[in-house]
Amino acid sequence: MESSVVVKCDGLVKIYKDQRALDGFSMTINKGDIYGFVGENGSGKTTVIRILSGLIKLNEGEYQLFGVSSNDRDIVDARKRIGAIVEYPQLYPTMTMKDNFNLVGLIVGNSDINEHKRLAELVGLSDLFESKKKVMNFSLGMKQRLGIALALLSNPEFVMLDEPMNGLDPEGIVDVRNLILDLNEKNNITFLISSHILSELSLVATRYGIISHGKMLKEISKDELNEYVQPETIINVDMVDEAYNLLYGHYDVMKDKKGVRIIGNIELNPILKIFQDNNINILGINKHEGDIEKYYLSLIGGRNDD
Repeated sequence: MESSVVVKCDGLVKIYKDQRALDGFSMTINKGDIYGFVGENGSGKTTVIRILSGLIKLNEGEYQLFGVSSNDRDIVDARKRIGAIVEYPQLYPTMTMKDNFNLVGLIVGNSDINEHKRLAELVGLSDLFESKKKVMNFSLGMKQRLGIALALLSNPEFVMLDEPMNGLDPEGIVDVRNLILDLNEKNNITFLISSHILSELSLVATRYGIISHGKMLKEISKDELNEYVQPETIINVDMVDEAYNLLYGHYDVMKDKKGVRIIGNIELNPILKIFQDNNINILGINKHEGDIEKYYLSLIGGRNDD
């Protein structure tokens, strides 16, 4: 029985001249994941994708695709089960969309025009399939969607997308996000999506890997991340100690400079009534949603190299 692990990296090292792009990097992606691969620019995300795609070689370490080791000659066949967009879609700008499908189809062994049409419809580009409009005149969002369609020509089980939302307008971001969710749910495709914007990944990812300076800092599920970034309510009062003592044991509460800080989703009215009944004056209320970016920055030690 085949393992449910799609990708497993163990101690990957990649050195460019005297620079370690990856430094003992490890990662696990399970079947069905939408794996949010997040890190600052230059953290090593694209290097990992290039290695898994077979575009560059390792200096040290080993990875597995569908249980096949990178040291095994069968790794070539395992790579046929993946699709990827590395850095930007590899399109032929002076050709039409249909011609792009035909050319890439020849390369990957899928020349079925009905399948080409199906994929164009899948990514919302069916109205342009017979168009004479050259790809160079497509919007950035349309190019991203076409790139994804071409990556699906080999009928992959695992797709890697390198910064797929980069440079898109809000509508384009929503289109690509919904496409990924749909392909994951209906086509059972496992995804790795790299980005330096954790808040955007949080809208699609089921698991995360946070990388910085070539090292995996943390792998975490969506539910675990939500536990780390719960909302907070700060209630400023005139008697901090008294307010804290009244809430302690009933809420996840701590003292703040001018009041109390309550962690998690709460009903505010019962707390305000407690204070009112105990003659505690409320001076102000501030609510903060969970700050995913703040959590990310705390992991990388406050660095932000973008």
